[in-house]
Amino acid sequence: MAQKKQSEQVQNETDFPLYLYHHGKNDRIYEFLGAHKAKVKGENGYMFRVWAPHAKSVSVVGDFNGWDASKNVMYHMVDNEVFELFIPGLKQYDTYKYAVRTQDGRTLMKADPVGFHMETPPATASKLYDLDGYAWGDKEYIKSISSRNIFASAMNIYEVNLLSWKRHDDGNYYSYRDLARELVPYVKEMGYTHVEFMPITEFPFEGSWGYQVTGYFSVTSRMGTPHDLMYLIDEFHKAGIGVIFDWVPAHFPKDAQGLYEFDGQPLYESSQWDRMEHKSWGTRRFDYGRNEVLSFLISDACFFFDKYHVDGLRVDAVASMLYLDYDKRDGEWVPNIYGENKNLEAIAFLRRLNEAVFLRFPYALMIAEESTAWGLVTKPGSVGGLGFNFKWNMGWMNDVLSYVSLNPYFRMNNHSKLTFSMMYAFSENYVLPISHDEVVHGKCSLINKMPGTYEEKFAGVRSFLVYMMAHPGKKLNFMGYEFGQFKEWDYHEGLDFFLRDQYELHGKLSVYVKDLNEFYKNNPALYEVEDSWDGFEWLAVDDADRNTVAFIRRDKKGNEIIALINFSGAPSKDYLLGVNEKGKYKVIFSSDDVKYGGEGLLKKKTYTTVKRPSHGKQFSLAMDIPKLTGMYLVKQPDAPAKTDTAKASKRAAKAAK
Repeated sequence: MAQKKQSEQVQNETDFPLYLYHHGKNDRIYEFLGAHKAKVKGENGYMFRVWAPHAKSVSVVGDFNGWDASKNVMYHMVDNEVFELFIPGLKQYDTYKYAVRTQDGRTLMKADPVGFHMETPPATASKLYDLDGYAWGDKEYIKSISSRNIFASAMNIYEVNLLSWKRHDDGNYYSYRDLARELVPYVKEMGYTHVEFMPITEFPFEGSWGYQVTGYFSVTSRMGTPHDLMYLIDEFHKAGIGVIFDWVPAHFPKDAQGLYEFDGQPLYESSQWDRMEHKSWGTRRFDYGRNEVLSFLISDACFFFDKYHVDGLRVDAVASMLYLDYDKRDGEWVPNIYGENKNLEAIAFLRRLNEAVFLRFPYALMIAEESTAWGLVTKPGSVGGLGFNFKWNMGWMNDVLSYVSLNPYFRMNNHSKLTFSMMYAFSENYVLPISHDEVVHGKCSLINKMPGTYEEKFAGVRSFLVYMMAHPGKKLNFMGYEFGQFKEWDYHEGLDFFLRDQYELHGKLSVYVKDLNEFYKNNPALYEVEDSWDGFEWLAVDDADRNTVAFIRRDKKGNEIIALINFSGAPSKDYLLGVNEKGKYKVIFSSDDVKYGGEGLLKKKTYTTVKRPSHGKQFSLAMDIPKLTGMYLVKQPDAPAKTDTAKASKRAAKAAK
């Protein structure tokens, strides 16, 4: 009788989670699927649960039973789709897999889809791990971000590949705790507000950079344990730095241990012939029309906020989910019920994903890497949007990198690549990304994109960064740009930090980026109003002949900073910069400063307006601007009017009588 009551209790405890799971509304499947510590009939062990509706049978196998599928056979739960088994006596770090017996008689050895830890590749088994028990120290940080307005806050993201930021002398990876000792203070010192980790959920093939995931709930064991990663994130938070994960819900690889045809036939992937694969990537696409897959993916997103305290997710390859004809030719795809190329199930998934995340974690950053002109990406689902709060501005990225890669002689015919982004800058909440994708596969590193001599390349980077930091939108740059790494990023090895330490211009560029980052954070005019023209005004928008742009950025109080950038390969003599008000203007930051590697040709720091019209303004500043130079100027307060003290005293005495 006692055994029956216990069985009924377990069943009742799992009925509701299973009900939600099968209806696509369980965002906590990691609390009952997978392997969890349990105590049954007085014995300590682990409870295993796995979804495999097409399987003939499922067994738990591991070192503890000699990998024998005839032992530890799992039982169906009440839904007849989820298998369950309690195994006593197991301990943390024991390895295991599910031996899935298919309807056609095959036995598939699968890692746990909701496992929390895995063996280090090339090994592929799951490992028992209890996520509880880490003592977080970021309470004050979480409290501070819960009340902020992220849209009106500085956001300057340092994108990093944890496996190749630095390596030990013997080529081994830095551990999560090594990174806590070195990466955290580096990011803090350089003045960034956030870091973004390229994917660190478990993946077998290093050449995929983590974008082919086999362990969606398992962070890679190459650098340590889940608690070690928690420690790294905790240290970032204690330093006031936000942490963003790159997350991959668009596709998964065909590795035998992964989600691929998990129970012998399409399960996590779509079974429709035109939606099953990303052929050019060699991967399978998730089935966004299947409720259990929705619960899986939405739970995975919430999992990292819940268990790892991440600040946000950068959602990879959103465009590949939205379009049925993405990377397909005519005849390779089937239109939706309206005869369109929109993936209606994926659209619904993205809306539900963002709703679920923001419901539980209102402070979350949900950032779409969406490379097309799809509308309303950062607007709520209630008005037809996708519900993200930020989107990568890929159009801006392509335009400006194309522009700065040109010889300055040819830039005049491409001036619109600097200015066109302002035609749509307020249509979404944008992040300006110069990411890892732009410094690989022959595209050159950022500094090596710049034309000209060795010195001109550095000047080109400095002037570009002045423009980028003042352009509306949050900022993201990939590691290595900050000290001018010339070679492309190579995931096999660490960055060339010796350049910064041994070569003058590289060291000065590092100082420049640090100071520019601090300048950005300390001046709300550069980030506070990014959703309307209230925070931006063109001064010089069409000065193509001189490759020059100038504009004003404003904060909510009306404080202004003028950005002026000369992208020409020649100095601009007696340049007339139109301004709104008469008075004195001071250069408060210049990329030509000698301490940053500039030539120091901008000798004058304060300019007084002259009554010569320019750029549609009545007053102008007459300036000599060095080539490839960017600067910020502010208007100085007007001096108080002079008065004759003696006469004023007499008038006061007379008035008193």
